[in-house]
Amino acid sequence: MSYTKKSCNDFIEELSSKAAVPGGGGASALAGAVGTALGSMVANLTTGKEKYAVFEDDIQKILKETKELQEKLMRLIDEDAEVFLPLSKAYGIPKDDPTRDEIMEKALVGASEVPLEIMRACADAIKIHKELSEKGSVMAMSDVGAGVVLCKAAMQGASMNVYINAKSMKNRKVAAAVTDEANKLLEEYCRIADEVFASVKARYS
Repeated sequence: MSYTKKSCNDFIEELSSKAAVPGGGGASALAGAVGTALGSMVANLTTGKEKYAVFEDDIQKILKETKELQEKLMRLIDEDAEVFLPLSKAYGIPKDDPTRDEIMEKALVGASEVPLEIMRACADAIKIHKELSEKGSVMAMSDVGAGVVLCKAAMQGASMNVYINAKSMKNRKVAAAVTDEANKLLEEYCRIADEVFASVKARYS
């Protein structure tokens, strides 16, 4: 059964258990989807308002983009579980098995790709929140602040799975590539998220 079809209570119950999945990657994807949904809510509260008519085309574009990102992040909850299971099984292969290294390496690479996808999606969502902080309804600015910090946390959470898997890879070129991308995403988009949050907070301080 898809984790996204479970109730909130059932998902949290399973997340809190000792089951291998869902884990940090799935939880991060969910947080990113929730943060993105807040951005969508702000856009929906902005569209059609005379005060923001000059931004209407941009808001309509944001509504399309946030819907696509929400759907992607929800898919990634299940995909993260799917790519972790082979890795979980690989750890159980005896160390003297000649096939272990090859199987493990493939599983590690696979288990790094989904969290990177989560990070990329969250980066796109953070960019959208930045735009909403400039064009969205002032009545919903607090939701921009809440949404952007959720997307930032989701990106940071997903990065942990990238780093832990890359550290165990024997192919250091591949490990360096995924680590470098994660580092760049964090460096650029955590800064943007912090700036957006600070600008929203300044409205109420």
